[in-house]
Amino acid sequence: MKILKGQEEKNAMNYIMITRELAKQSKCKDHKCGSIIVKDNKIIGQGFNSPPKNLESQRRCDISKENYDKKVTDKTCCIHAEQRAILDALINNPDKLKNSRLYFTRIDKNNELISSGKPYCTICSKMTLDVGISEFILSHENGVYIYNTEEYNDLSFNFKSS
Repeated sequence: MKILKGQEEKNAMNYIMITRELAKQSKCKDHKCGSIIVKDNKIIGQGFNSPPKNLESQRRCDISKENYDKKVTDKTCCIHAEQRAILDALINNPDKLKNSRLYFTRIDKNNELISSGKPYCTICSKMTLDVGISEFILSHENGVYIYNTEEYNDLSFNFKSS
């Protein structure tokens, strides 16, 4: 992991602002997130978090998570922004995923950027590794961080909530 500086940070912020615009489309009641996948300075996949197919009938935000069986590991009702971006790239640019870069952003209720938080989603971290994405970019309060996807996956599995 490293903090991007100078022109690298400026370039990353341009892509982060695109993910911010995508996050505004999110139908999630709790967290609005956006994600893009970039290869050779071209966006090859994009997504935002929302219930599957944006169907209100699939929204499960108000259901107590304790009601789910222990085998149900993903207790969110939304398709994650990263998952949608990966699916979009697999459909439209499958040959470009290898060695691409995934950008992820979270926004608040006023559509302002907030810290993406520490790596924790093992579903998304495993997917990025499996499809060949090489880097994961997150916006934090003290800068823009770049992780290689193997490191990101390890950090996700070692996450401890505060």
